[in-house]
Amino acid sequence: MRGFRAARKEPGWLAISLRENRLSYVHGRPSADGKAAITRIGSAELEAKPHAAEKFAKEMGFGRCQCATLLTPGEYQLLMVEAPAVPAAELKSAVRWRVKDLIDYPVDAATIDVLDIPAEPGAAARAHSMFAVSARNEIVRARMNAFEEARIPLSVIDIPETAQRNLAGLRESDGRGVALLYFNHEFGLLTITAHGELYFSRRIDIGLPQILGAAPGARTELFNRIVLELQRTFDHFDRQFGFVQVARLVIGPEPEETGLHAHLKGNLDLPVERLDLLECLDFGRDATPDANAQWQLFHLIGASLRQEQKAS
Repeated sequence: MRGFRAARKEPGWLAISLRENRLSYVHGRPSADGKAAITRIGSAELEAKPHAAEKFAKEMGFGRCQCATLLTPGEYQLLMVEAPAVPAAELKSAVRWRVKDLIDYPVDAATIDVLDIPAEPGAAARAHSMFAVSARNEIVRARMNAFEEARIPLSVIDIPETAQRNLAGLRESDGRGVALLYFNHEFGLLTITAHGELYFSRRIDIGLPQILGAAPGARTELFNRIVLELQRTFDHFDRQFGFVQVARLVIGPEPEETGLHAHLKGNLDLPVERLDLLECLDFGRDATPDANAQWQLFHLIGASLRQEQKAS
């Protein structure tokens, strides 16, 4: 979903979260050697005064950047639908009618965008699936208004799943798929990607505070639930996308050690590894995040790695 366009100035993307009196930002840019760079990253508490965000953005030079932001999970729905057999120019209109019975508000009040799921290479032409992203118009407009008031040139409104897709791409190799699992405050987000494309996404109803707050025995039970959810998901994915071989499960950053990595490594049949952002990305001298910042800003980092040719 796209907001208004601004002339491109600095290379790369500045991903911004603007929430009440807090502004977080990550600026990523491509690199000639193929290793993306994070040149700026941070969070700031804004004064409870009018134009505080505008003042901060001006001081930071955000107006020189191509900017993106993310919807939060409760602000949109990501739906898998059958791709309509229509010309590209008519695709969004056709998908709009496909999702009208899947959302709990009038379709005329929805902003709809689409994300294709590539079909099996070389397969005969047949129906395939795609993702539809639906959000209420009022939510999209409110987000755009907040950036307009702060005089931040918003170009794109993205979602966590596509941001996580970008991060999973850092661990892809040999054309095989990567499953990436990240836990936020409320739930775990599992994505499966291949060739830089998002094939599958689901949420696991366990949040990181629930894991951290659990006693050892209860934590093991939570981990066993996660293992079961993952096994069921991989079995389902293999039936649906048998042409995509998942090579590894990658665990996203944690603010502190939970033991999840070791548990999954000992209970799953595929390789399990951590996503080391400091190894995969080139952080500048003044832009190296600690473990907590990597966890808190994980999806902003992913959004800053956006590639313009991807439709999301």
